[in-house]
Amino acid sequence: MPGRVAGKVAFVTGAARGQGRSHAVRLAQEGADVIAIDICRPFDNSPAPASTPEDLAETADLIKGCDRRVVTAEVDVRDYDALKAAVDSGVEQLGRLDIVVANAGIGTGGVRLDRMTEDLWQEMIDVNLTGVWKSVKAAVPHLLSGGGGSIVLTSSVAGLKSYAHTGHYVAAKHGVVGLMRSFAVELGPRNIRVNSVHPTHVNTPLLINETTFRLFRPDLENPGPDDLAPICQSFHTLPIPWVNAEDISNAVLFLASNEARYITGVTLPVDAGSCLK
Repeated sequence: MPGRVAGKVAFVTGAARGQGRSHAVRLAQEGADVIAIDICRPFDNSPAPASTPEDLAETADLIKGCDRRVVTAEVDVRDYDALKAAVDSGVEQLGRLDIVVANAGIGTGGVRLDRMTEDLWQEMIDVNLTGVWKSVKAAVPHLLSGGGGSIVLTSSVAGLKSYAHTGHYVAAKHGVVGLMRSFAVELGPRNIRVNSVHPTHVNTPLLINETTFRLFRPDLENPGPDDLAPICQSFHTLPIPWVNAEDISNAVLFLASNEARYITGVTLPVDAGSCLK
């Protein structure tokens, strides 16, 4: 049977690992060819270990294992010219563009907003908000030339509610909702749908790393995932500490598919009930 996005081409940012890799592979499993990009180097303030060129190559191998085509590039979403070149090259090789998943993002250290350095603030806004805008901006001409498409932006539960000591992240992810709604209004008449997904904690390197363990459990000498789990579970209505990347990918796939053909401007939480608390 044909896949849910068979014959389509998707552009996915932050695709080297974590949620981005999961989204790219899930779309490939359902028939899409993929333009996959990632920065593949560290960010100044991020506690998560950096993605690597080898990670991006592994993503490409997984997509090829689905018998789909893939084009990769090492691109910083803060660099519009590089983004445009990567998308243009991918479309030239794969023939079209139908789906955009602006997923790339970072999480950086917790501190009160009035004590935050300008560098910490600016890096977050540049990557998690402006980078989303630039990713969509680079892709829209191709969606328009193809007669429409679907754009999915990765926000967060923190795009719908607030948490202390992560104000720069909360501001960026709330901003993504504003981008989504504005793009949806502007592009809807051209048959382009725009929605956002809002994950809670996801068991990817952005959460599962030593710095995060120590941030949440400073009382322990060598905290690990089992020590973090009860704290993360306290954020949720359902009795789980975090969701899997595939849970977010299933939401992305739905929004990208014709099953959601009349859904636009929607904030879709995948949050284990976090927004209820």
